[in-house]
Amino acid sequence: MVQVRVEIDPGTASPRHTHPGEEIRHVLERSLECEVEGRATVTLKPGDVLFIPAGTIHAAKAVGSARGVEMATYIVEKGKPLLTMIN
Repeated sequence: MVQVRVEIDPGTASPRHTHPGEEIRHVLERSLECEVEGRATVTLKPGDVLFIPAGTIHAAKAVGSARGVEMATYIVEKGKPLLTMIN
């Protein structure tokens, strides 16, 4: 398990990517617009949690005028890359 505090500047989006294990996203500050392949785009606010299954393409974007902040928890097999970028 790996936990990372992720900060996304306003109007900035993370590139589309996958993880070899599950991700649990917990929004700490502001709002994040989250795109997960096969689902409708959702906007998460502080306290909201999103589960992203292993291997699912996804991205996030900070909405509003301030930096969006999340705590991302990744459950990945030791020795595997944490993420793979999607072109």
